[in-house]
Amino acid sequence: MKKIIVILSGGIDSTTVLYDAVDKGYEVEALSFNYGSKHNSKEIPLAVWHCHNLNIKHTIFDLPLAVYFKSSLLIGGEEIPEGHYEAENMKSTVVPFRNGILLSITAGFAESVNAEEVWLGSHKGDHAIYPDCREEFTQAINKAIGLGTYNKIKIISPFNNLMKWDIVKRGIELNIDYSKTWSCYKGLDLHCGKCGTCIERIESFEKNNTNDITEYKKI
Repeated sequence: MKKIIVILSGGIDSTTVLYDAVDKGYEVEALSFNYGSKHNSKEIPLAVWHCHNLNIKHTIFDLPLAVYFKSSLLIGGEEIPEGHYEAENMKSTVVPFRNGILLSITAGFAESVNAEEVWLGSHKGDHAIYPDCREEFTQAINKAIGLGTYNKIKIISPFNNLMKWDIVKRGIELNIDYSKTWSCYKGLDLHCGKCGTCIERIESFEKNNTNDITEYKKI
């Protein structure tokens, strides 16, 4: 049985990757990163919940990017902008080379526990503003990590050519409880309903004609 490590944030995309991997019959472990984002405190407990639900080993890795990196996504950064992902102002949410850093650490972790692959939840909707979510980046770092590990660790982005609503469709098929996921970048008590991830979340349930049970902040 192939062993894989899923990078699990606790959001819709990575949670669906987790369940998809389990459904396909792989031996799965999950790795979450507490890297100082404004919504880490909302996401990680949900990542813990899903791993417990699936009886999957789960490791949380502390990584203080907020101390050294500049991004509105991080604690201490400027306000999270509102608007669709395709809006120019959403570029402020980019954490420089975040996926490159997380994938490199996870590859080392994977080799340490004799796993063969690392799976992540990047998707087509991320491509507009996040350069380290694009397919060409994933292919390049996959090659580098394969060359740099004895196990020839592979990087797999199974949803890279899908939009978020396609991912939600897959999650519905897998009976995922999406009430146990978090999207909002602001990390408030409730989803704001206005930032890029909230808008994508709303669109994704609408396009699947599925009731969105997410509680949004009243405007």
